[in-house]
Amino acid sequence: MNTPELILAALGIYLLIGAAFAFPFAFALSGRLDPLAQSGSIAFKLMLLPGAVMLWPALAIMCLRAHREPGA
Repeated sequence: MNTPELILAALGIYLLIGAAFAFPFAFALSGRLDPLAQSGSIAFKLMLLPGAVMLWPALAIMCLRAHREPGA
């Protein structure tokens, strides 16, 4: 495998993990970060998906920290 193929494979894996994370985040976990997001409409939650796919590592860390904090 040459370098461009490795880069594309890594990008594909990153996006697959992001897609797997995005749906649970948008429809269940986003309420941990912002209580108003919990009562958001379906359209609002669908708009969260592209950003969650791209930013999944940061959002996963934020969700874990919010889950561990007392009172969260």
